[in-house]
Amino acid sequence: MDATFRRAYHEAEQALAQALAPERGADAARLGEDLWAVARAVDASPSLRRNLADPSREAADKAGLAQRLLSGKVGDDVLGVVGVTVGQRWAQPGDVIGALERLGVEAVLTHAQRNGRLAQVEDELFRFGRVVASSSELQGALGDRRADAAARSTLVDRLLSVKAAPESVRLAKQAVSGTRGRRFDHALEAFLEQAAAHQDQVTATVTSAVQLSQEQHDRLARALSTQYGRQVHTQVVIDEDVVGGIRVEIGDEVIDGTVSHRLAEAHRLLTS
Repeated sequence: MDATFRRAYHEAEQALAQALAPERGADAARLGEDLWAVARAVDASPSLRRNLADPSREAADKAGLAQRLLSGKVGDDVLGVVGVTVGQRWAQPGDVIGALERLGVEAVLTHAQRNGRLAQVEDELFRFGRVVASSSELQGALGDRRADAAARSTLVDRLLSVKAAPESVRLAKQAVSGTRGRRFDHALEAFLEQAAAHQDQVTATVTSAVQLSQEQHDRLARALSTQYGRQVHTQVVIDEDVVGGIRVEIGDEVIDGTVSHRLAEAHRLLTS
């Protein structure tokens, strides 16, 4: 997220926070779905996208255009958020769509948090991503944007809806059918980053040859939280190829203490 996008998005995010204030009584899940619908509508119209993102047009003019197009189709709370969003100065026409989609994710995560399911949603989305990554058939079925969107959405329902939180299903479907042609795995990764930020924490992917005990898991989470100065949530992936030890990934940083890595390093030194 570059500085220009960050500044513009901050204002839009503040508008969303006001719309979702508890005293307003808004349905956060519905608001999120409506924001995604608006993002899809803007994405489908190049002329609308250009007009709403045009930096030479006044903010009130762009907000008025959105009001005329959407009035009666979405609630006043959504209109307010959209008006503030399109009123910002975006570097690229596609940025306003990305902002609307991101705001929709924030709204759905807020709904999960208010119902005590945010940690569950983060875990379920992570596990779902791993399941899809492990199956070339699922990758093809969910990642092919030329395939029928309704069929991909139905497949997500079949895979997740029985046991998963409703917000997990909503977000997985959005990752499959979201805007701007973003790959499913990239969209899911972005949603997971938002879920972690929503809880004021970062997520570490821990790869181990064996399942960690709860004590080991808790000890590792505490050590990482101390090292990074903020709460670290750990997601454990089992991979027998690492032989022993663990590999920790936090963002772009990798701490590789696996036996396989040490053996590879030793081999490199011996043959260099």
